[in-house]
Amino acid sequence: MTWRMVLEILFFATVLTLLAVPIGVFIAKVFEGERTWLAFLRPVEGVIYRLAGVNPYAEMTWTRYLGFLLLFNFWGLAVGYLLLRWQNYLPFNPLHLPGVPGALAFNTIASFVTNTNWQAYSGETTMSYFSQMFVLAVQNFLSAATGLAGAIALIRAFARKEKKTLGNVWVDLTRSVLYILLPISLVIALVLVSQGVIQNFNPPVHAVTLEGKEQTIPMGPVASQEVIKLLGTNGGGFFNANSAHPFENPNPFTNFLEAMLIIVLPAALCFTFGRMIHNMRQAWVIYGVMMFLFLAGAFTCCWCEVHGNPLFARLGFPVGSNLEGKEWRLGATDSALFATVTTAVACGAVDCLHDSLTPIGGMVTLANMMTGEVIFGGIGSGLYGMIAYVLLTVFLAGLMVGRSPEFLGKKIEKREVKLSLAIVLVPAFLILLFSALAVALPAGREGITAAGPHGLSQVLYAFASTANNNGSAFGGLNADLPFYLWTTAWAMLLGRFLPLAAVLALAGSLVEKKIVPPSPGTFPTTGWLFAVLLIGVIIIVGALTFFPGLALGPILEQLLLQAGRLF
Repeated sequence: MTWRMVLEILFFATVLTLLAVPIGVFIAKVFEGERTWLAFLRPVEGVIYRLAGVNPYAEMTWTRYLGFLLLFNFWGLAVGYLLLRWQNYLPFNPLHLPGVPGALAFNTIASFVTNTNWQAYSGETTMSYFSQMFVLAVQNFLSAATGLAGAIALIRAFARKEKKTLGNVWVDLTRSVLYILLPISLVIALVLVSQGVIQNFNPPVHAVTLEGKEQTIPMGPVASQEVIKLLGTNGGGFFNANSAHPFENPNPFTNFLEAMLIIVLPAALCFTFGRMIHNMRQAWVIYGVMMFLFLAGAFTCCWCEVHGNPLFARLGFPVGSNLEGKEWRLGATDSALFATVTTAVACGAVDCLHDSLTPIGGMVTLANMMTGEVIFGGIGSGLYGMIAYVLLTVFLAGLMVGRSPEFLGKKIEKREVKLSLAIVLVPAFLILLFSALAVALPAGREGITAAGPHGLSQVLYAFASTANNNGSAFGGLNADLPFYLWTTAWAMLLGRFLPLAAVLALAGSLVEKKIVPPSPGTFPTTGWLFAVLLIGVIIIVGALTFFPGLALGPILEQLLLQAGRLF
């Protein structure tokens, strides 16, 4: 472990904390309708409601809120699919690319609607500029807004007492985009352009190298797509190389900035929660648990990548950093930190090939996703996933002390526990089910490109990424085969909308409850003891569910590596 690595990780965590608190408070003000420095946009908000025929003062029950949210995303899925299929008839297609094939189009639009951005295609050779801007980038905004709306509805359920409604879904979606996602995207896009991220509508440039060979350099509106794919925890990339491409991520400063963009809003939502329930101590406990798990993964992954492959020492070579699959201009520490961030948060952006990480370094990225993406997690989805773990922890603590569990003054009963379990276990079930099918069926095994435990890791990673709406890829799996196009698409859709339905049902149950004042027997949830219990529950649930798969995959691969076997 080097001092540079330690200081870089701690500096990243410090900057994140300094940004998360004020941004979280700002987000709370936006959704509570308070005046902010963006108040000049209120006339624009009003125009949007009038054009859409929306009454912003009409609140909704959880069933109505969920119904409109699902309908909104269904239309996004249908319209996006048709636009991808017909992109050859649409403008901004300088390469005259054909329409996207049916299975790939469905997989792609399912990916972007679910905030996953799993990509089984090469962006610069498959998608026109129109598809990149008006299908994929638009869904980057809308899918992020969907997750944010779900989290805000759940927060309101804790803040309100004996009510029937959770707010207005159209207002929440509009404010998410208008006051939060769009302003930050506009500013940061200009910063990225100043650093060398391209933004144009030019056709590819044909150049001749010093060796006399022809080279085609792709162009396009990259900066506008780059910023929202990161800020909205979407992931993916304009180019096949993703954030390792110099046109997406030119230098170490943009690498740090882009990693911060990925994680800042999920971290800030902890303090949005605290502000809206008027209990910032509770926010700090949740944030502290997330940060502890994040730092544990970051130090482990960075240590493994900095120390590299131990077999080099046996061959008489000095052991250096593992630079396979990494950009030399970024190095091992920056790449490993980015990999930890993008898998702790449900974002598929990558600046190195995760398939080339050391076995334990790769296990960190897998474990981050297998917790259910609650180590900050996706925008909105990370917070409501963590709250589900909080309710389970409160329930277990109540069993230990022989008292009905309570959280923020609301009794946690059988219905709330069942819904919390659904939020946590549905993605886990999907990972195990589809992974089992992939290794059992010839169609699934056909896509595995590595032998032994590394091949199993490829499959586990693919479905951990899609079922938890992360979107990053190990990079070795042949994901454009029909088997994986269809199974990953359904893993993404079910992994997104089944837990979201459970979240809103949970919110509907909680919002009707009265708030009970704390008594001497109430288990406190704002201290270090509760934080330790919460960490234990997260680790135990993950270990019990996925330890056999991790043992047969990356752990076995690490042991075989020590014995001199490579895969």
